[in-house]
Amino acid sequence: MGNQLRTTFLLALMTVLIMLIGQMFGGRQGMTIALIFAAGMNFFSYWFSDKIVLRMYRAQEVSAQQAPDLYAMVNALARNAGLPMPRVYIIPQETPNAFATGRNPEHAVVAVTQGLLELLGRDELMGVLAHEMAHVKNRDILIGSIAATMAGAIMMLANMARWSAIFGGHRDDEEGGASGLGLILMSILAPFAAMLVQMAISRSREYLADASGAQFAGKAEGLASALEKLGAYNQRLPMQSNPSTAHMFIVNPLSGRSLMSLFSTHPPIEERVARLRGVRPQPSGHSTGTRPGALDRGRSMWDQLK
Repeated sequence: MGNQLRTTFLLALMTVLIMLIGQMFGGRQGMTIALIFAAGMNFFSYWFSDKIVLRMYRAQEVSAQQAPDLYAMVNALARNAGLPMPRVYIIPQETPNAFATGRNPEHAVVAVTQGLLELLGRDELMGVLAHEMAHVKNRDILIGSIAATMAGAIMMLANMARWSAIFGGHRDDEEGGASGLGLILMSILAPFAAMLVQMAISRSREYLADASGAQFAGKAEGLASALEKLGAYNQRLPMQSNPSTAHMFIVNPLSGRSLMSLFSTHPPIEERVARLRGVRPQPSGHSTGTRPGALDRGRSMWDQLK
């Protein structure tokens, strides 16, 4: 019930943001159009948001024959969690990361990057996959997918409003539309508000998914070690990703970009690792480097897919 309430709240808040953009863009008529647009987006997000995200990252579905080890791990974790077997996708990017999506456990998807398969050892990969299966079990995946789609729509509308203000935006006194300056201000604040919503729904659920994932995998160290490696690699090699989907990944794919890291959708890696290991976090600035040869482990799995 908790996630259903959060999903309803998310839809309502995103709808209000879209309506405010419409009101400032075109007054009462603009708000009406925005309401219709938001209703369509809510429907579209529920049924198609997972497909949009997978297409955005050119993710490719793999079968048990194409990726036997990866498929077997996901299948084992699904049994441990009491879940249906999700579809498995690989994203053709070198930066190691992963996410889960879908509207419910019966239509779930687990996606990992090529770089994740090359970087992690078996226990670490199992920990990451278990974390994603925990999101499926906890029914976080619909929330994340809807947030990504709606945040993307808000950013698109905000960009349209900004360009409208720059190229001839004016105030409509009869309809209550905003001035050009108001449109520009709104175009800045609306994406920021959408980002705050993403942060609010993402941080707390990551801790829960870490804990649940450790239970599904049977141990916490694999996930803890994987998080350290993923945090270090994403600092050095940020993923080519859309900010509206950042909250979906196991670690923030924008962590290497100083401005975006100020509004991280994820709790600190050090705190997550500390909770998994039951120890106090390292001081801020502590390096979580990887051991020599880490890239070589797990490479054989990706070789099987080529």
